[in-house]
Amino acid sequence: MFDRLETIEKRYEELNELIAQPELSGHPSRLQALAQEQANLEGVVTKYRHYKALVRAIQETQAMLEEKLEPDLAFLAKEELSNLKKRQQDMLQDLKLALLPKDANETKSAIVEVRAGTGGDEASLFAADLFRMYSRYAQLKGWQVEVIDCSESDVSGFKEIIFEVNGKGAYSRLKHERGVHRVQRVPTTEASGRIHTSTATVAVLPEAKEIEIGISPDDIKIDFFRSGGAGGQNVNKVATAVRITHLPTGIVATCQDERSQLKNRTKAMAVLRARLLDKEQSRQFQEITDERRSQIGSGERAEKIRTYNFPQDRVTDHRINLTLHNLPKILSGEIDELIDALSANEQARQLEASLL
Repeated sequence: MFDRLETIEKRYEELNELIAQPELSGHPSRLQALAQEQANLEGVVTKYRHYKALVRAIQETQAMLEEKLEPDLAFLAKEELSNLKKRQQDMLQDLKLALLPKDANETKSAIVEVRAGTGGDEASLFAADLFRMYSRYAQLKGWQVEVIDCSESDVSGFKEIIFEVNGKGAYSRLKHERGVHRVQRVPTTEASGRIHTSTATVAVLPEAKEIEIGISPDDIKIDFFRSGGAGGQNVNKVATAVRITHLPTGIVATCQDERSQLKNRTKAMAVLRARLLDKEQSRQFQEITDERRSQIGSGERAEKIRTYNFPQDRVTDHRINLTLHNLPKILSGEIDELIDALSANEQARQLEASLL
């Protein structure tokens, strides 16, 4: 590990010298590439230099203890040495985390798909609850939410809703939400007070740029149709809704939320690119880490990942055996505690895998 850190620090110093060369001012693209590489290494190098300074402080304190010190000074030196060694272990852990491979999608926006599962009308209401939860979470983070497509149920819930969360790092925070969510509560229509169990599925896809996913015009079929949802007379009578089918894979993306056919087409293409990127990355991930993959990393949606229990006012994430209370607070978008715990668990698994 330390050989790798020395190599990184040496490269960082080389980049400082290269960027300082006057002749680079006439090559902005080259300068930008070098500056980006330097920025990517800076965090690791800073941590490593702090760690080396700490090691020197430990060596100096140990040298002091080898001398004949008065009892009071010796006591203080031993206490200082103990504190320094504790900090050394903490910083060593930070360095290991800093060296873990970065997720290529870490800073991307996200496309989220919430669908009602088992449970009929109650499942569609729960899907609406999840949509509101993620919308409020996005609001707390300063992100923008745009609905791409939705299918409402007869009870003001959602059979399906697809929306974009625009904001730096939205995907890295929301990716842990993918899976089957389960709710246990008494429906408003249940006269006997019997608790019902319903589910909704959540898929989270990284936003894909055109440069990442090239789609040939010959590989897609585009259909225009009238929107079936709310939106006024124009939306329902003019064929503004768009359905795009990717012929090689059969993947379909639909958007009917906007009044403009062009805007709907743009949003549908964004969904299609995200789904194709997710499909390709899932294939690569399965090939590389099939034996090590975990529920969080794999994106498997068949298992129940979380239960929202209304009678007991609790939320339990089954992947990490974490139970929290104050369900209304969580459904109002305050889910950072859950996401932080899942992120920490993912890092621990990555560290464990890197040692194998």
